[in-house]
Amino acid sequence: MIIVFVMDSYGNFSNGTTATARRFASSLRKRGHTVRVLAANSEEAKGEQDFYPVTPFKFPIFQPLIDKQGFTFAKADRDVIYKAIKGADLVHLFLPFPLEVAARRTAEQLNIPVTAAFHMQPENVTYTLYMGKNKSVNNKMYYYLYDNFYRYVKHIHCPSKMIANQLKKHHYDTNITHVISNGVVPAFKPMDVAKPEEFKDKYVILMVGRLSREKRQDLIIKAIGRSKYNKRIQLILCGQGPQEKIIRKLSKKHLINPVEIKFVKQPELVKIINYSDLYIHSSDAEIEAIACIEAFTCGIVPVISDSPISATNQFALFDKCLFKNGNYKSLQHRIDYWIEHPAIKAEYSKKYIEYAKQFAIEKEVTKLEKVFADVIKENDVGKAIPQVQLSKSQMRKNEKFEEEMQQIIEEIERDKDE
Repeated sequence: MIIVFVMDSYGNFSNGTTATARRFASSLRKRGHTVRVLAANSEEAKGEQDFYPVTPFKFPIFQPLIDKQGFTFAKADRDVIYKAIKGADLVHLFLPFPLEVAARRTAEQLNIPVTAAFHMQPENVTYTLYMGKNKSVNNKMYYYLYDNFYRYVKHIHCPSKMIANQLKKHHYDTNITHVISNGVVPAFKPMDVAKPEEFKDKYVILMVGRLSREKRQDLIIKAIGRSKYNKRIQLILCGQGPQEKIIRKLSKKHLINPVEIKFVKQPELVKIINYSDLYIHSSDAEIEAIACIEAFTCGIVPVISDSPISATNQFALFDKCLFKNGNYKSLQHRIDYWIEHPAIKAEYSKKYIEYAKQFAIEKEVTKLEKVFADVIKENDVGKAIPQVQLSKSQMRKNEKFEEEMQQIIEEIERDKDE
C-alpha cells in the first residue's frame, strides 16, 4: 500500500501525536508499505523518508503558547498536498485542522479513500483556556469537530475505548470507530539500571508528559509534600510545556528534594523509567497515555487518576493503582502505600510486564494495517465516504475548492509536459 500520513507537526518529539505517527510509519515501512508524510517543514523532519513539507503557520500573539505546547500548525499548500496524495492508496488524517481538511478534499477529488484518527480531546484545548471543566464548552467543541471535520470521514482510529465511547456519546453517528492502541516500541523493556549517584538513597517517582494544566503535575507535588516520606522522595518530570514555571514554583513550596524537570530522548527515558520506583499518571483528561504503558512495560507499577475522561485508568490492575481524580490527599495515601509495601509492588511489577505484552506496537500496527486494507476495498465499491447532507454554503465551499484544485492539477501537469 501507498499510505499518506497527514499531520501538522512531525518534528517535535515531545508531542504524543508526532511520536505515534513516527512509530506507525516506521512499522508500516518495515512491512513493505510506502508511507508518505505530509506535514509542516522543520529541522527535525529534514531527511525524513518520503517527506512532503508544507510551510509552518505562525499565529499572531498566541504562537509562544503554541510553541510551549510542542506543536506546529501547517499551511494548506495545495500543490504540495496534491503531489503527496496523487497515486496513493489511502490518506490517513491525524488531526482536524486546515491542512487535513484540504488533504481530505484533495483525496476525494482523486477518489482516494480517507481515514482519520481522534488524537485531540477537547479538554486538551479547553484546559489551556481555563475552561477544562466546563461541560458545555467541551460538548460544543465535540460537536464543532464533528460538524466541520469528522462527519466527512467514515472510519476513525481511536486509541482507547474511552474516547470511542465519548464519540458515541456525542453523536458521531456517521462514523465507525476502530479501537487500536498507539503501541509500545521494543526499546521499552525491563532493564537492570542503577540509579544515578545523587538518587541512590531516594525513592524515585516519575511522570512523563507535557507540562500542561490537564496533566495535573500539581497533584503529585502536593501529594509528595503531604507524605511522611517527603524527605526520601525524588520527583522526576519528563516533559516540557507552558506550566513549567508554575510547577517549579510549586515544587519549591512543597518538596524537600528539588524536582528534576527535563525532556529526554528515548534511550535516556528508558533508563529513567527502569531506575524509577513508582510511576504516576495524574492527568484529568487523556485519550490513552502511551507514556504510562511504556512505564509499566518496563515493570514500573503505575498510580493513575480515576478521571472519567481519562482512558489511562483502564490500566489499573489493582485498586491501589487508582487515586481519586483531582484529590492530592488520595494520591498521597497511594504513594505511602506503595513505599510501605515493596513485596506487593514487586508482585505487581511482574504482573504488569506480562499485561503489557498485548500493547506491543507490531500487534497494534497489524490491526491498523487491516483497517487500511479494508477501507481501500470498501472504496472500490463507493462506500468509504459517509453520505451527509451539505448546506448550501458548504456546497459552495466544496465547488470553489474543486475549481482551485483543478487549476493546480492542470498547472502541475503542464510543468511536467514542459
